[in-house]
Amino acid sequence: MSKIIIGVHGLGNKPEKQLLERWWKLSIKEGLRRIGIYFLPFKFRLVYWADLIYDKPLVEGGEAPYKLIEKYIPAKCLYKNHSHKIRQKLLDVLEWNMDKVFLKKDLSIHYEGVSNTIIRKYFRELEVYYSETLKDKNGKDVLAKELIRLKLFKVLKKVKRKNIFVIGHSMGSIITYDVLTLLLPNQKIDTYATMGAPLGLPVIMAKNAVEQKAHGFSGEKLTTPPGVIHNWFNFSDLEDVIAMNYNLADDYNANRNGVSAIDYQITNDYQINGEINPHKSYGYLRTPEFAGSVYEFLLRDRTKLYVSIISFINKMISRFYKKEIS
Repeated sequence: MSKIIIGVHGLGNKPEKQLLERWWKLSIKEGLRRIGIYFLPFKFRLVYWADLIYDKPLVEGGEAPYKLIEKYIPAKCLYKNHSHKIRQKLLDVLEWNMDKVFLKKDLSIHYEGVSNTIIRKYFRELEVYYSETLKDKNGKDVLAKELIRLKLFKVLKKVKRKNIFVIGHSMGSIITYDVLTLLLPNQKIDTYATMGAPLGLPVIMAKNAVEQKAHGFSGEKLTTPPGVIHNWFNFSDLEDVIAMNYNLADDYNANRNGVSAIDYQITNDYQINGEINPHKSYGYLRTPEFAGSVYEFLLRDRTKLYVSIISFINKMISRFYKKEIS
């Protein structure tokens, strides 16, 4: 069975689709090089939904608010995963208190007005997603979440006979979770990866629960999307405020296939012009931890001959680079 990696981007306006898709793929390849994999063919497709909200994409050299600042650039130093033990403890306390204050036992929300005000003020795209309508191609008003989800739904239906690795970054993790849980619960997804995901925030869990209750959900915990058959990997930088609830394993039960979220604390080393951004997709995609999950997916169930050829080619390339350096 052929394999494909599908990405769903996150919050904010983006550069045009072809460029963003190329930068995501370059980031994944950079991560593979970090673990010594210089050659490993894969198909990648980006689900692009920013054009449903923004009238024009970001452009280098453009004028505000369409000026592209955070473009893809390779990392300038070797990867190092930093420890944040004190911050981790503080985030654990914050998560416990946020859940206690905002979430009821049935996953409905306390202080809904406060939660909606926070979303409205800081997360414009989420406000649109949950509360507004957009024009479809026929000029008809349709719920924004339905149009946005439809983008991923169509792609997944087209590749349903392939082995699928789907990545949701930031708000993209919400979109992928909703599509895999509500629209395509029976479609097999080999691996589900989330990065910089706000899925553990009480307001997001409560909104997920509301929709799932309309489909028969009655539990006290949400679950891994039902069609995920091998892995759910969740990657979080502890300095990423969008993913402040970095640990999803204690918020989501295993699905019917026994798949639970596996949480990775990573270091997102993206920076440009001296400014760091621990939430940036390119930094997540090039981490060795994420690259390892991609490598395992792409080689799992391949023939011994194929694996041997890939291994041999990478050894030769590695030797060439070492000679060049020396």
